[in-house]
Amino acid sequence: MAENKLRIEPKKSAGSTSNGTSVFSGLEKKLKLESYFEEGFPVQHVPKIAFVMALGLFYIGNTHYAEKTVRKINNMQAEVEDLRADYTTMKSDLMFASKQSEVAKKVKAFGLEESLEPPTKIVVEEGEY
Repeated sequence: MAENKLRIEPKKSAGSTSNGTSVFSGLEKKLKLESYFEEGFPVQHVPKIAFVMALGLFYIGNTHYAEKTVRKINNMQAEVEDLRADYTTMKSDLMFASKQSEVAKKVKAFGLEESLEPPTKIVVEEGEY
């Protein structure tokens, strides 16, 4: 009679394809990255890689700065609209309060009345003053 043996099947990883290899190992085989690192790290490419990384960081920083500036501009535009509305309201209130009839109503409390006579023009002769 045959002996029972425990058979352990290999688990498939989350990034594996249908043939059992992972996506990254398949990509590595297609790009043949092993040939670049056979004799160590290729130091001659470090300045180019650093330059590209610096450009990438600059691009990301510039994008964040531009978005922050756009948000500030939008906030300032909303604030300007609010201030313009306040200015228009205050200007109309002042124009209404400075009408002759409104001023007459307000000074009645102090005992002042409107003059019913029209103003007269004072004429000064040339040598009189």
